Amino acid sequence: MSIKEWQEALQYEINHLKKYGSTTFKVFNGHLLSTNDDFVYYFECPYAIRIPSGSIVKLDYDGVKVGGRVLSVEEKSIAVSLEKSIGHLVNKALIQHDPWELLEQLSDRLTDIRKSKKKRQRIKNLMDPSMPAKHPTSGIKSNVHELILRSKYNPITFVWGPPGTGKTYTLARVAANKYFKGKQVLVLAHSNQAVDVLMTEIWHFVEKKGRFKEGDIIRYGSQSQNSSEAIHTTKLIDKHHPNLAEKKAKLQNEKSGLKRDLSSSFSKRDAERLLKIEKELTAVLEKIRQKEIQFIKDASIIGTTLAKTAGDTTLFEKEFDLVIVDEASMAYIPQIAFATSLAKRTIVCGDFKQLPPIAASNHQSVVSWLKEDIFHKAGVVKLVNEGTWHPHLFLLKEQRRMHPDISAFTNKYIYQSLVSDHQSVLNTRNSIAAKAPFTSHASIILSTDWSGEYCIKEKESHSRLNPWQLMLSFQLIYESYIAGARSIGYVTPYRAQAMYMEKLFEDLLVKECQEADIVTATVHRFQGSERDVMIFDTVDSYPQTRAGMLLTGKNSERLLNVAITRTKGKFIHVTDVAFMKQHVSKFQILRKLIEYQLDNQLVIRPGHIGSWVKSQHPYVQWMHAKKVNKVFEDINKATKSILVSLPQKEKLSTEWKNVLQVVTTTQIAVTTITAISFPCVIIDEEIVWLGVPFETSSRLQPPYVAVRVQSSKLASQLCHDIM
Repeated sequence: MSIKEWQEALQYEINHLKKYGSTTFKVFNGHLLSTNDDFVYYFECPYAIRIPSGSIVKLDYDGVKVGGRVLSVEEKSIAVSLEKSIGHLVNKALIQHDPWELLEQLSDRLTDIRKSKKKRQRIKNLMDPSMPAKHPTSGIKSNVHELILRSKYNPITFVWGPPGTGKTYTLARVAANKYFKGKQVLVLAHSNQAVDVLMTEIWHFVEKKGRFKEGDIIRYGSQSQNSSEAIHTTKLIDKHHPNLAEKKAKLQNEKSGLKRDLSSSFSKRDAERLLKIEKELTAVLEKIRQKEIQFIKDASIIGTTLAKTAGDTTLFEKEFDLVIVDEASMAYIPQIAFATSLAKRTIVCGDFKQLPPIAASNHQSVVSWLKEDIFHKAGVVKLVNEGTWHPHLFLLKEQRRMHPDISAFTNKYIYQSLVSDHQSVLNTRNSIAAKAPFTSHASIILSTDWSGEYCIKEKESHSRLNPWQLMLSFQLIYESYIAGARSIGYVTPYRAQAMYMEKLFEDLLVKECQEADIVTATVHRFQGSERDVMIFDTVDSYPQTRAGMLLTGKNSERLLNVAITRTKGKFIHVTDVAFMKQHVSKFQILRKLIEYQLDNQLVIRPGHIGSWVKSQHPYVQWMHAKKVNKVFEDINKATKSILVSLPQKEKLSTEWKNVLQVVTTTQIAVTTITAISFPCVIIDEEIVWLGVPFETSSRLQPPYVAVRVQSSKLASQLCHDIM
């Protein structure tokens, strides 16, 4: 290990991101706002994107790539400043964003560390924790007590926190204990969400003890919905600098209104006003930042992200008594090393059985230092695998999140029986499992084998999607909601599938999402969250000829572990069992899960769909595919366009041929395609029929089922991806 090696790895990753980019967002309806000092464009986005203001981006327009910087992101719109003009109107483009500037800041911090013997020694303790443990081992009263002692007497403590084992509870009380003793604590994590959860728990505990003092505990930086306002710098600004807060709010509200106006009707006057507001808002935000710096200097517990810490002198020039790094398995090793250099003692907490850090480059140094987690590199995992225990590893080994029928698989096959269930978890989760769909089942497979060949790839990203499993999963979400569930998660390995579900939410579940906590995301984005009901959609199916690397590659066990362990009471696994048995090795963890559920008769076959679809959504109707009256009625009512997919056109029935022949004689634009593997009909880019004409399908066995979906967002996106 050397700091120079880390800097080389960071530079290879930076170079890769600059050259190729790795995160792409679609934008459309672009307008040139200004050509004064640079070229400012305003774009609309199909969904909310998360790019911080000031970030460097590349815009790809018809193959031409232009560098630029984000001015602002607001709901589903973005303003960017480009290096050169790409015209006054831009129909559609792609924005590539990779925060390589953050990696450059981290590299600069490592350069600073090389000059400090004290900081280098702290990092050596992290990477080679071979020193003997010095904490007392007798008289331990609880997990919290042991971790307090470990972090008092040892420079480094590794905490292995499997899902639901009380990681947040334990870390929060350790941080509070240090605070009560007058210590300075820095709480860090890879994501804002993880920081929010831990900081809120710390605040709740300190306040409950009656010892909370305003300004002592501060959440610094961006915050999610899970964050408590009482500890955020925004609250302090509102109270102590109300004029600045009011001016910021006024400008942001006016900016939002102007962006909505620009979305509906472009106006040069609005565009000029928007640019002026952006400049005024930037000046106000800088004044607020100066006030925040003073709050940070006076605080005792500060919570923020690893990335922000490396770029903020207020943080990295301060000396702490204790640094707590949560989500450590997802952070780059150089990030954790930098964090360790800031304090006398460090707690590194995470789960090396969950997702590792993500980097884009495949250079060997990047693979070695940016794609592996600290637990492996510090030698902790090696000892665990050998059946011995590292002296500085502390395991939280009793889970209280999952119903025992769910945790039984992960406890045995992923955690090798090192983790067990708390005695209370069955009683607390039974009420969730008892509800529909699949009453009294906490873990179950909904198999889609012999339902057709629906797995295709999204045009731009080539991410996989499966419209049939999408609609089955949507129905499961709706059935769960109707049965009383108010905490529901949908996860999938593929970004395209998650995006499709998000569009369905926007069109069809607006009221339900307002009344309940219903979320769709990729597995990677869901780490750290939990829901009562979880639907895991594997997507992969025919006509694909192999399962994707996300499900079978090096980190597939960790991905599957995250997908399962987000669940409290009901885990529904939507998958094509026949496909997985053919294309996934019996030694793979996904195959083991399928075999485990099959062996325990936890499976619902396609023929049982009539027994569990109880609640038809007003805009989603399931029916027998042979009953064609409704689809013919929709076709005859078409006013603009009809798109028909016929994978085996020669098998089309005479009845269907006659209906389509009549329509082609009208003024309606009729398009027939045969290159897609599943049959569907899309009418006026508003109504989608999947599963008809059923006779043109492959790999289809009775019952022949069709689904009608009235969703313009689904229809337009599906048209785009299959045309």
